[in-house]
Amino acid sequence: MQKFISRLFTRLMKSWSWVLLIVLTIAIKWLSFYPDWVERNYSLGVYPVISKVQRFLFGWIPFSLGDVFYAFLILVILFKTFQFFRLLFRKKTNRAYFISGLQQLIFFFLFLYVVFNLLWGLNYNRSGIASQLKLEVKPYTVSDLDTLTSVLSERLNQYSDSVNPQKRKLLKKKKNLFGESFEAYKSAAVQFPFLKYEVLSVKPSIFSYAGNILGFQGYYNPFSGEGQVNTTIPAFLEPYVATHEMAHQLGYAKENEANFVAFLACRSYSSNEFRYSLYFNMYLYAIGELSVRDSLKAKQYQEKLSPQVISDIKTLRSFYKKYKNPVEPVIIWFYGHYLKANNQPAGKLTYDEVVSWMIAYYKKFGTGAL
Repeated sequence: MQKFISRLFTRLMKSWSWVLLIVLTIAIKWLSFYPDWVERNYSLGVYPVISKVQRFLFGWIPFSLGDVFYAFLILVILFKTFQFFRLLFRKKTNRAYFISGLQQLIFFFLFLYVVFNLLWGLNYNRSGIASQLKLEVKPYTVSDLDTLTSVLSERLNQYSDSVNPQKRKLLKKKKNLFGESFEAYKSAAVQFPFLKYEVLSVKPSIFSYAGNILGFQGYYNPFSGEGQVNTTIPAFLEPYVATHEMAHQLGYAKENEANFVAFLACRSYSSNEFRYSLYFNMYLYAIGELSVRDSLKAKQYQEKLSPQVISDIKTLRSFYKKYKNPVEPVIIWFYGHYLKANNQPAGKLTYDEVVSWMIAYYKKFGTGAL
């Protein structure tokens, strides 16, 4: 492996490769200042072709090829780190070694940055679905938030009465979950043609149990175009998580956008389980925001929840408590800074910003559209 990696870097790190990477890095950064151009030429032009090709090539594979790639990358990093400290301990390092290592490290990150952005990352800088729906997403009042929470709690209680335990068990089967998620987007595309989703490539994460410790429910792999879902989380969360990852596949990179697109997909689908999953997640975002601004009002909504919803909230709290550990906050901190570096200044709180989108949506289309 060591010889293979050395040969690979030797071939890649030609002078022309450096020039190309630097030029592309500058070009990507420059284009990020022009969201309309990115929207028109990349997000709605080049990217749909890239994503369909990725899903066509890898979607049929029963396991996540992207996870295998990540596992290999982790092993390489661990190997190189071990090699470095071994040489350092044996005092076999010199100035030339450090310079060479620094060059390889810089080249690696430049290469990763360019490939990441060309395959998907530029979508962080698009105009996005607010532009497509002509929504005015802006700061909201407590009254706006109260209206949203009221509608969401009503919908949540309504669909909780229709929850079918047997159907929930069926959705724990990955084929059923992902197949119905695909159908949800087919339904959504009738009203929103730009949400047309072709060639399914959503898979259970190989790292699902590790994900419980690290604090993730799903993620998108831009290098393989696969959407990964942590299928060990409570069943009532999975439909919303799956449609969220599929939103990333459609080029909605920001977490608030992906949350909102998942809302449109689940809302368009006739499945009670998918709609319950949607309203459960949306209610948690809304009630969380309301608790900060008017805790008394939030408590009143909590007291009106149906027994099924209360039971599911307890299940979710027990699940998080079971996997609570000192590593998770560190991972969340790094992830928050990753989001900030990719045009999401709120960091991890970007997920919660879907509340602004929901308020903008009902103000334009009425509360009946929620």
